[in-house]
Amino acid sequence: MSTEITARRTVAEVLDHVWDNRSTIESRNAYAMMLLALARENPNLMCLTADMNFEDHFALELPRQHVDLGIAEQNLIGVAAGMTVSARPVFANAMSPFAIARAFEQIKIDVAGANLPVKIVGTHAGLASGHYGPTHHSLEDLGAIRMLPHMTVVVPADAWETAQATVAIAEDAGPVYLRLGRQATAPLYQERAPFVLGRASVLRDPGRVLFVATGPHPNLVAARAARELAARGVSAGHLNMHTVKPFDREAVLHASANAEAVVTIEDHRAIGGLGSAVCEVMAEAGGPPVRRIGVPDVHYDLVGGEEFLLHHAGITAENAVAQALDALG
Repeated sequence: MSTEITARRTVAEVLDHVWDNRSTIESRNAYAMMLLALARENPNLMCLTADMNFEDHFALELPRQHVDLGIAEQNLIGVAAGMTVSARPVFANAMSPFAIARAFEQIKIDVAGANLPVKIVGTHAGLASGHYGPTHHSLEDLGAIRMLPHMTVVVPADAWETAQATVAIAEDAGPVYLRLGRQATAPLYQERAPFVLGRASVLRDPGRVLFVATGPHPNLVAARAARELAARGVSAGHLNMHTVKPFDREAVLHASANAEAVVTIEDHRAIGGLGSAVCEVMAEAGGPPVRRIGVPDVHYDLVGGEEFLLHHAGITAENAVAQALDALG
């Protein structure tokens, strides 16, 4: 992993490399490669970490731009906020369940409240580390962070989108939460589609059903469900909502204008995250009924692989098709 990440590539070369190898590169490695390329070009960029060994390569090459705070996420966020006085941007890296749940007070007051350009990067999000048990499930982070002022919330769908998103958030003037998974997933794009912060990606033209998804597995589920509905003669659109906040309400309203049902899919609790954001838009502006697919509102006390847990929660193409057909009546 380190050899690939530490290869001396420019930002443009990293983009080319990630695109060419998008089927095998983990999103967190695409992020790590891009962060190092950005830091080489910007000596004011700081990388802080809470004992994340995937950044060892960064400390070896750019030790003056790296600080390991240890397993102390509250300190990580507090120090990152203070460091923005002399360095910008500041990237604060930790495992998602601890970066958000443990450090929520520091994020609320020190980062969002002060509107400081801290880029909080949480890996192992959603059910990606389900084999460690519920302590490592990160299922409330989207709902919690999108409620905070000034925060931008980004959930890339694959390695290609992750590399581009890293560039975009480094250039953004405000605080950001970048939510990443753990393992490599199938690429979503067939062409080098540009990433635009805050603008949803239309992956399939609108139809009778609209799937709105965020993150790697939910978007793969939506793509497969749309294909299966098409095989049954039911047209279905697909929006990749890679930026959960600011929310691209115009894209949702445009894509759902002639739809008879909207189905949201997320690797997060079914309440509070993407599904709730879509429901807010539909309730305020009027629109078709919404079905939400996500982890149920119960204590998810399960230990298992990511695929097993996603299936157990109903985050599957089969359930997406069933929900869509049931909503159509």
